[in-house]
Amino acid sequence: MRSIALLTQKGGAGKTTLAASLAVAAAQAGERVIALDLDPQASLLRWSTYREATNAVNQVTIEPLEGERLPHLRAILEGLAGVGFTLAIFDTASFDSAAARVVTEAADICLLPTRPTRLDVAATAATFRAVFLAKRKAAFVLNQCPPTFGSSRTSEAAKGLTDLEVLAAPMLSARMDFQDAIAKGLGVTEYARQGRAAQEIETLWSWTRAQFDGTPSQTLPDNHSRRQVAA
Repeated sequence: MRSIALLTQKGGAGKTTLAASLAVAAAQAGERVIALDLDPQASLLRWSTYREATNAVNQVTIEPLEGERLPHLRAILEGLAGVGFTLAIFDTASFDSAAARVVTEAADICLLPTRPTRLDVAATAATFRAVFLAKRKAAFVLNQCPPTFGSSRTSEAAKGLTDLEVLAAPMLSARMDFQDAIAKGLGVTEYARQGRAAQEIETLWSWTRAQFDGTPSQTLPDNHSRRQVAA
């Protein structure tokens, strides 16, 4: 069983929206997915109630993961694998929480959504440092980027991360399909399969799966590059 943790240092980066759509894209690709909500705001669980009303075709199980169960996280993941789940996605609270740190140590890869501003990237870099010290794979996901081609804001935010090879592909644009899908209890690939937002999420899932599979052209860099970000 493989696992993905969505981590942020601050709110507003679109973490839950990303977790929901990534879970659906993985399910559509044949994974048996469970999404675990650790955030006290319980936004992912709220999305699951909307989803129940839609009778969505793609099966994604969403459950809370309470703090008192975290000391047993390894055993929980083993149990989930034993009943057939192939992928767990963690929607965490702020990385300052003890819960997020426990999840980081258990996850196969940590995705760090951040908006494309210098301040947001700098704040998320602190999370990257903590993940690096935990010796886990990690990558930034530039989210809510202006959809205008060649945006200077996005280019500036992406430049250093691209040079250091710690930026997940692709950068995700701020598109209404993401918000409309969440409101209906769907992933964006269910809501508008041919739309650009859906194509971006499918590409992100393919990139993430390559990290599990070790595809040479798409894997994360060696420790030297990662140390430069964590410095």
